[in-house]
This record gives sequence, C-alpha cells and structure tokens, in this order.
Amino acid sequence: MTAQGTIAPLLARASARFGGRVALSFLGGASHTFDQTDELAGRVASGLAAKGVARGDRVLLHLPNSIEWVAVYHAIARLGAVIVPANAMATVVELRYMAQDAQVAGIVTSAANAAALRAEEAPFVVGCGADADGDGFLSLARAAYRPPAKVAPDDLFTICYTSGTTGRPKGVMLSHGNVFQSMAGTATFHVRHGGDVAFSALPFPHVYGNIVLNAVFLTGMRLIAAARFDAGEALRTISRDGVTLFEGVPTMYYQLLAHPDLTTANLTSLSRCTVGGQTMPLAKQQAVMARLGCPLLELWGMTELAGPATTHSPWWVPRPGTVGLPLPGVQVRIASLSAPSIDLPPGEDGEVFVRGPLTTRGYWKRPEATAEVLDRSGWLATGDIGHLDADGYLTVVDRKKDMILTAGYNVYPAELERVIALHPGVKMVAVVGVPDEDKGEVAHAFVVPMDDKAPDADELLAHCRLHLAAYKVPRRVSFVDDLPKTGTGKIMRGALRAPTA
Repeated sequence: MTAQGTIAPLLARASARFGGRVALSFLGGASHTFDQTDELAGRVASGLAAKGVARGDRVLLHLPNSIEWVAVYHAIARLGAVIVPANAMATVVELRYMAQDAQVAGIVTSAANAAALRAEEAPFVVGCGADADGDGFLSLARAAYRPPAKVAPDDLFTICYTSGTTGRPKGVMLSHGNVFQSMAGTATFHVRHGGDVAFSALPFPHVYGNIVLNAVFLTGMRLIAAARFDAGEALRTISRDGVTLFEGVPTMYYQLLAHPDLTTANLTSLSRCTVGGQTMPLAKQQAVMARLGCPLLELWGMTELAGPATTHSPWWVPRPGTVGLPLPGVQVRIASLSAPSIDLPPGEDGEVFVRGPLTTRGYWKRPEATAEVLDRSGWLATGDIGHLDADGYLTVVDRKKDMILTAGYNVYPAELERVIALHPGVKMVAVVGVPDEDKGEVAHAFVVPMDDKAPDADELLAHCRLHLAAYKVPRRVSFVDDLPKTGTGKIMRGALRAPTA
C-alpha cells in the first residue's frame, strides 16, 4: 500500500482552510496563525533556494521547538529537499557527523553553533537567534513567498539519525508518504479536530513530536508547545488555556503525578492524553487516568516507522496494557526468536515485525545495515518483543537487546519495572542487567523514590517477591535522585548499565 499524501503542500493548504485562526503558541513566546506560519515558511523557502537548495538536497535543521524550526522545516519540504532533523541537545561533534554523513547542502542552527560550524561542514550555515548576524535566519525570511513544489509520496523527505547506542548513528530514510500516513492515521485514531487545544513538550525533530506538530496543519487544531517540559508549567497551561489533549512520554506523566500542584489544578478540559516512546507500567497508567480524569491512549512506534504504528482510540473499549491496533494499511506479525520466518500464535512472545506504508526504505548509505532489519518482502524487524491477542491488539514486552539472561532464564526489565512501580513509594524506576559470576546476569533496579513515601531496599524486594518468580526478583537496588534521559525524555537504560558493567 502506498500512502497518497505528502508534506510539501500541508502548510499552504492549512492556510487556505484555517486562515487567521491560531495554529501555534510557544510558552514564553508569541502565537502564530495558520496564515502567518505559511507566509513565513514560504519566504524562508525562497531564501533557502537563493542559497542553492534544490530538490533532493539535504539540509540539517538543529533548533529548539520554535516558530523558526517550523518555518525552516516546511520551507525545506516545499522545495522538495530533504530534512535532516537534529535534537536540540545535539553537540557540535554530533552535528558535524550528521552533516558529513548526509552530505548536506546547508545547516540551520543556533547562532553559537553556526559560528563553530561555519567554514567546514557545509556550503552554507545559517544562525538563528537574537545574536545571529546579518546572514542569519532573518535574511532568509526577507525573501518573496514561494509556493510548494509538487512532490510524490515516495520521494525521500527526511533522514533521521538514530541515537547510535550500538555504534555510529544511522540515518533512517523516510518518504513524504511515510510521514503523512503516520500523521493522518494517528490523527484519525485519536480523533484530533479543529476544536482541540494540545499541549506538548515533545521535541519537533523526534518522530512523534513531528507527528503532533504536523497534525495541527492537517486538522486545524491549536498546539501549545514548550521547548522543555516543566510539570508545574504544564499544569498551569492546561488550567489556563483549556487544553483538551496532552501529549507526552512516561517520564512526563511521572513528574505530573509527583507534582504538588496536581491536586489543585483544574484539569476538567482534558478529554484524552497520549503516551509513547517507552513502555509504561500499568499501575502508573491507571494513576494518570484517575488523577487527570480522562483516557490515556498508549501508542507504539519507532523512527524506522515514521512515528506511531499502533495506538488506541478514545471511542474503543479500553485494552489496558496493550499499545492498540495497527494504523490503516500496517501489518504486524510476531516472529519466533529462534526462527524469524515462523509466525507465532496469539499470546506467544516473539519479535515484532511490521510491513506497510510507514516502513523506512532503509538506512542512508548503509545497505548492509538495511539488509539486517528489512527483508525483501518489506518486513521490518523492530527489535521489540511482544505478542498479539486474538483481536489483533499488540502488547510490547520489552526491547530484545534489554532482555536479561539470568541462570538460563529470560527476564524482561519492563516486567520488573511494572511490578516495582506498583509500590506507592516509587516515582520512577529502570531495571538493567549487570554481569554476575554465578548467573551470567542479574537484574539491578534503579529507583527514584517519592519524596514523602520513600521505601528501603528490603521493603521493595519483599514487594517484588509477592509478584515475581524468584529468578526475576532484582538482586540489587539503588536509590537515585533522577534517571538519565534522552532529549525526548526516554529513560536511558544503557547509561545505567555502563558504570556497573
């Protein structure tokens, strides 16, 4: 199945449909209508074209959530060029690698980074911000308005670099159709509409943050965006602006649950929330729904699938613990871990494989790496372990690479995290495997306690023994003030594992 939509004309069409309505509001900044956003993107497109950017050229975009990010993104899209989005927390070293690997025609970044990168990494570097020089973003925006070029759904649109936890980052190639289909399918399942006011601190370069942003231009809703997540500010914004849809990753919800203002905030406008990026313990999901008073729609996807591939709808009977049904046209199969060509029946755990309109065309200039995850029939090996139920709902158990092998038994960290999160004294938890002379590996739990209900290690281990087989119970417990996270808010198990390996 080939997706029919493209991103190039999305903003111009939104301007024609929704005109002077507010599309984007930035915390601590200004609001922008659909017309204003389209006008700015059209001018920036002409400015980039004047610098030589043409169809198929790659442009590296490295800015925080801002109107400049949106304008440059859609300017590149309407030129038929290819966006290389970098997380705002990326270092100059990381930017150099992406720029060189993707052979970019130009870079748009902060003024400080522009000064460090100028002269060696790309034919041109544009700085943004109050301290940008005369050749910065404002010079792009002074050009004449440029309408979108015609592009095809299969045209390359984005090269998203992975985190590189197992080696050098790889560029995931996504087409216009990949991104459009994920956006449209997610918007449909979540019932996004013009009356919605969404709040999100998800980074725009991340595939789900990108889908959240572009859904604004598809549906006519309003997005209140934050450059960084602050639980107190989020609660105040929901109360003040009548937010109907909150979007986040599990750690954002953990911070909301622990915030003292939660008990007094007016959250009655919320009609649903979404969560993705990592598995979330069922106990925490139930606590979120009870405290926020609305459904929590869990979703699942990955960079190689352009964003969400499965999710729930607020109209369906809830299936807690699952990540929902596949988006239209998406096929999911569960393969045997020992024989990937064999499909497993409902209820049995195996590796999740996906095929359909969301699937990446592969890794940029990495045919060997592409062949390792994408077969000739179009099935993508996701690296996640899960199972389907009889109705086709997917449950994701854990990442295959995070599985702990202890004395010959498979132990899934997410299962242990779900049990530990049941304890009322636990705010956040992450479990990793660490080497052990006798058992090969054992589970080590890192726990962020609630300030007023902090348990001790013996109490937590006794709690685990009530819910887990003996071989699954963590052998070590460490209490920490916080857990390491990526720029998108995902907990970094690998960073916890490294000091003890």
